[in-house]
Amino acid sequence: MPDVVEDLLGPPWVARTIGLGRRTDGGEEPGAPDVATLVHQEGAGSAPRAVLYLSGFTDYFHQAEHAQAWIDSGYDFYALDVRRTGRSTNGHPRPNDVRDLRVHDEEIGAALELVRGDGHRPVVLLGHSTGGLQAVLWASDHPGSVDAVVLNSPWLDLNAGWVQRVPVTAAVDRLGAWLPSLRIGALEQAYGRYLHVDTGGDWDFDLTLKPHEGFPARAGFIRSVRRAQAEIGRGLDVSVPVLLCCSTRTGDSKDPGPADLSTSDVVLDVAQMISRAPMIGEDVTILQVPGGIHDLALGPEPGREYYTRSAIEWASSKLPAPVPD
Repeated sequence: MPDVVEDLLGPPWVARTIGLGRRTDGGEEPGAPDVATLVHQEGAGSAPRAVLYLSGFTDYFHQAEHAQAWIDSGYDFYALDVRRTGRSTNGHPRPNDVRDLRVHDEEIGAALELVRGDGHRPVVLLGHSTGGLQAVLWASDHPGSVDAVVLNSPWLDLNAGWVQRVPVTAAVDRLGAWLPSLRIGALEQAYGRYLHVDTGGDWDFDLTLKPHEGFPARAGFIRSVRRAQAEIGRGLDVSVPVLLCCSTRTGDSKDPGPADLSTSDVVLDVAQMISRAPMIGEDVTILQVPGGIHDLALGPEPGREYYTRSAIEWASSKLPAPVPD
């Protein structure tokens, strides 16, 4: 059982470090062994239901307000910083860089084992952006491992035109096999600056773990993402209920103005998410949030509260009754 220590969010949040095998994903071995970090509140295990949260690319769990709403509704909330992200970078020279998204199956499985070990039976898998892509892959590959899936603006396709989505993707697929560490992109800074308290936003997160410019997107990582997105295009088989949540509007991702930043998704394409929803499984509900931004849990009110309340109500209606002790 991993040791429990105080988390960087401060009490009552605590963290458990999950040691991982030295399984590689085609990349170089890190300078220190890969680890993952499971974050939850002290005393978790008393609620009958649980949520396991997966963050996005260049992100880490800091959405404590959203988590508290789940906790206040009778859930224990767990968040997983997967290897080489957030709390789990552990000295890796290229944070967020993996060559196969399914390398994260090891830590997702270990985290679910710890959640179940705390006494939880119904479990919701909640994923944001890349974490949403990861969540549907896991749920499709591991039927019965979770009881419902909630997606917060999942990255189901590339927010780009045909040239980048088809011929450039084919080129990156070849390039990623030969030069996986090659930098081929990075995030725009406007969205991160809009969120952070130091630049006029509402949220105080650690800029060393979630920098405005993001960490470099490398060819091997993008190759894995595009291959996973192609799997969705061919159709997954997620057997549990899925709630796909997104904004009502796609904003300008290159040069977003104040209205785009505060009322739309300036990272991903809303229409792509909606069009791909039926490819996830047979029971997929779409929730569009008026005024929602890319991370719906960090958007302005009333959209933020609407998303949070709707997701909790949906999950509570879909989950099986808790198993008594």
